[in-house]
Amino acid sequence: MTRNTRFPLALALVLAAAMFVTLTTGFALAKTSDPAANAGAAAAAATLEYTLLTGGDTGQLVFVGVGGDIDGVINPTLTANPGDVVKITMINGDGMLHDVVIDEFDVRTEQIADVDAQDSITFTVDEVGEYVYYCSVPGHRQAGMWGKLIVGTPTGDSATGADIVRNPADVPAPVGDREPQTVRVDLVAEEVIGQLADGTTMTYFTFNGQVPGPMLRVRVGDTVEVHLSNETSSQFPHSIDFHAATGPGGGAVYSNINPGETAVFSFKTLAPGLFVYHCATPSVAHHIASGMYGMILVEPEGGLDPVDREFYVMQGEIYTEEPYGTQGFVHFDHDKMLAEAPEYFVFNGAAAGLTADDTALHAAVGETVRIFFGVGGPNFTSSFHVIGEIMDRVYDQASLTSAPLTDVQTTLVPPGGATMVEFSLDVPGRFILVDHALSRLERGLVGYLMVDGDPDPAIFDGELTEGSGH
Repeated sequence: MTRNTRFPLALALVLAAAMFVTLTTGFALAKTSDPAANAGAAAAAATLEYTLLTGGDTGQLVFVGVGGDIDGVINPTLTANPGDVVKITMINGDGMLHDVVIDEFDVRTEQIADVDAQDSITFTVDEVGEYVYYCSVPGHRQAGMWGKLIVGTPTGDSATGADIVRNPADVPAPVGDREPQTVRVDLVAEEVIGQLADGTTMTYFTFNGQVPGPMLRVRVGDTVEVHLSNETSSQFPHSIDFHAATGPGGGAVYSNINPGETAVFSFKTLAPGLFVYHCATPSVAHHIASGMYGMILVEPEGGLDPVDREFYVMQGEIYTEEPYGTQGFVHFDHDKMLAEAPEYFVFNGAAAGLTADDTALHAAVGETVRIFFGVGGPNFTSSFHVIGEIMDRVYDQASLTSAPLTDVQTTLVPPGGATMVEFSLDVPGRFILVDHALSRLERGLVGYLMVDGDPDPAIFDGELTEGSGH
């Protein structure tokens, strides 16, 4: 370990590292990211050097990149190709105890606490993949002191992404007319690389691996016993806030847990309705925008009137550094989130996520349909509309004890809010779910309700024309 004793020397070292990183990362970016070409990358292996400054001027537990493309970037993503030699130098910038660890390569710096002290790790990356570097001092990784090292172009889930779209037909059976009871709910906070769009992946925060989290169904007067676990592979703490709960934080203050931990709490459902739940760990909006939301239906005494089909749909926004439609892995952008400037709007977690045959809504002429619709957000209100249908009944703000609105074209649902809509199906065809702020359709916000059956010319008749937007 080399220890700097004077600030001018530390500054000189940082500037020198910056020049070196500029050169070496420039070389790395010039190399191909084609997986086939990566097979021969060892012959063109480079030595890449990255410098990380702890804390910097941020006042946070983070790494700040020094030099080249990572200069000033918080927890920068480092890149390399198979066969490259990677050197990571950590400089202590805040006078707290820190180190840098990468488990898969079995490397770690010394733990150093003096301002301007530094240490390095040097290792060869042999396999394509996505790895995590982090500070192993207790609590530092959980507070945000970690980043990624991406080697080559990852295959499998890292390249194609896991299917995170929850099928809208994944709705629990009605509770019906029963006495109140205790209902156990098991939820797992999972961080997964999921498919945002064709050829585009991102890191999602989820409950039980999909977006939205599972729909929960109980009745008024039930006691809900929540068991929330945080996967050991998570990089962040997580929690849960139930809008259906009456108590501090909706349960969030009893469930903020680090990776590998489990929390248990309970609440009694005092009012019927359709309620949102979401992660409430700071930055709360970041966790929600990454997919960590769902809904719980609290049925009134005696249950709901029966219908033929029930569906579960939630709307959200996604904020990425890269522009809409960029291929490959995309990164969360905190500044865009604060500016309320999303690149994507989504139903059930992904762009056009409810348009594939296996994730679209399916029903038949003559059936009655109920849609449980909510907005995870975190920022935008939805003008929910089903093109080609009129909603027979809308339970405004998801109030199940108020008389429903009738014959509604479009209904407003705020972030963190919900509605329940019902309508009957008179003719076959493709009916499109949208937010009638229709520019959002061009950012991925669209779903299909596919209705089979015989046409009824007395209700709707005509010849198809080309070029319709519907």
